[in-house]
Amino acid sequence: MRIALLYSPPWKLPDEGAPPDPHDGPPPGYQRGDLDADFYQTPYGLFSLGAQARRAGHQVKVLNLSAFAWSRVDEVLRALDADLYGLSCWTANRRGVALVAARLKQLRPGAHVTVGGPHATPLAEAMLRHHASIDSICVGESDVTFVELAARLERGEGAAGTPGVVWRGARGEPTRGPERAAIERLDELACPHHTFPTHILMTARGCPWACTFCGAETSWGRGFRSQSVDYVLDAIEAALSRLPVKMLQVKDDTFTTNKKRVTQLCEGILDRKLKFVWSCDTRVDLLTAPLLKTMRLAGCQRLSLGVESGSQRILDLIDKKITVDEILTSTRLAKEAGIKVRYYMMLGNRGETRETFAETLQFLERARPHEYLFSCLSVYPGTIDFRDAVAAGWLDPEAYFRERFQELKTPFDASPEDTALMNAWFREHVGLQTMHVDGVPECRAILERLGDHDGAHLDLGAACYREGELELAERHVTRALELGHPLPGLVHNHLGCIAKARGDVDAMMSHFMTAARLDPQHWVLIQNVNAARAWFAARGPERGLPLELSVRHDFQLLERTAQPTLPGPLAEDFAVWSDADLGPQPEGDYLRLPGQEGSRRDLGDKHRLRVV
Repeated sequence: MRIALLYSPPWKLPDEGAPPDPHDGPPPGYQRGDLDADFYQTPYGLFSLGAQARRAGHQVKVLNLSAFAWSRVDEVLRALDADLYGLSCWTANRRGVALVAARLKQLRPGAHVTVGGPHATPLAEAMLRHHASIDSICVGESDVTFVELAARLERGEGAAGTPGVVWRGARGEPTRGPERAAIERLDELACPHHTFPTHILMTARGCPWACTFCGAETSWGRGFRSQSVDYVLDAIEAALSRLPVKMLQVKDDTFTTNKKRVTQLCEGILDRKLKFVWSCDTRVDLLTAPLLKTMRLAGCQRLSLGVESGSQRILDLIDKKITVDEILTSTRLAKEAGIKVRYYMMLGNRGETRETFAETLQFLERARPHEYLFSCLSVYPGTIDFRDAVAAGWLDPEAYFRERFQELKTPFDASPEDTALMNAWFREHVGLQTMHVDGVPECRAILERLGDHDGAHLDLGAACYREGELELAERHVTRALELGHPLPGLVHNHLGCIAKARGDVDAMMSHFMTAARLDPQHWVLIQNVNAARAWFAARGPERGLPLELSVRHDFQLLERTAQPTLPGPLAEDFAVWSDADLGPQPEGDYLRLPGQEGSRRDLGDKHRLRVV
């Protein structure tokens, strides 16, 4: 069977320079950056479905259309003839999914269109009622469900009766199949990294906690399930073999839920001598000093913590089940291990007032993470917030079909005055904010705790450079290179900047060219090379013009916008079905996607949603 897995745009994107579609275009007030950069990443779930379907013998294409103008989407859909189309639906692209499904049914009325994802799962019946072009919804964890659906369709049996699927009955009414049990042994699934080049890695599913704003339980069910250590290590090896930059983002909901498993995983990384840097997301109450040290030695560079608020009252109201003191302790322990700490913060949660918001800002000054990022509360279907808002009568689920908003960003119960205050602050502090930068004494202490560690040497070298201690900077940066730092391009970038600070322009360019040859896809390096080229073109050395260079090596992925991970250009034969469906794709430009880290969209007016 020919299967096309599509990641749809959020709505009808216009051609460059053309006006937006007045009905199916962006929501009122939309501005560039309201959709942050994460939106454009192909969901990991599509890669997993693709891996399972290919193992079952199907031909599979995964296409990321998330930034394509609608005219190009239409060209792709006209050309791409599949038997089964699977669309990944999130709240932000729900309108685009409906538009793609409708167009597919016009072009391929005999094909089956199924939709899954975190938005479709809790609204499955409603989606079928609203969108006649969608034939079925795969709810929740769909790896096995999707393969079974494909097999039934191939045999001509239809979707009816498939566990985990909602379909239309004989009279057109949405009908839910038997519940599908959660996959207990995740190792039985085909690993996406043997098939697809993606820097995202998932090693577990589910979260034992139930924060009011989170829909993880709706997607994965209650509890926590993980892959075995050996399965994950094999996946890492497969991923690294396909990636030009040795960086991975572990995107488990709560990576360190099982601390013993994570310790064993890190020890396995060291035993196999897998050299890469990685980040992960977790909770502050699941960290210890020994665990953090082991993670850092195994390459963990950044830890993203779901802090949400610095007010204990808000933490309790959203059922976070952590304390302010635990946040402070874990932040200190991570810093001591040399791991950069990023806080994810929220505005507009239940109980939020100007007083609790002031507590949060005061708390940030005490905690001083390396980075923090605020987002405004989005009420997602399937969350406790959604359920309680509907029960309270101020949210009608039909709003997700009737209205054009990107995501429902709204205060849960803050007053209009307090909401205005928070929005005013948010607009001044939108996006990723840097707060703490480790100095030379801190980095030297970290190196002493970790031993002769390449990452700790690079951190100390960068700190020495910032303090003007060029000889020490060069010594530690060179040692990082000698120890086999997995990102040699960034190391040579440091050495090039040190050479420039000494006035040795030839050595600077030599290091930049070496970096570009060894490890070309880093945003800092590209920024510096472009700046140096412009400087030479302007005869900067002869005229004494300044050259501003960036000396950074924080965890920041830069990928070319290449399919299927990002919405890059498609190969000329993208619609031709063959055994080489997943061959090399043409590469796009760097940094051409809209958005930034963190959405610019602030809290909207809740009262327009009130049910009357």
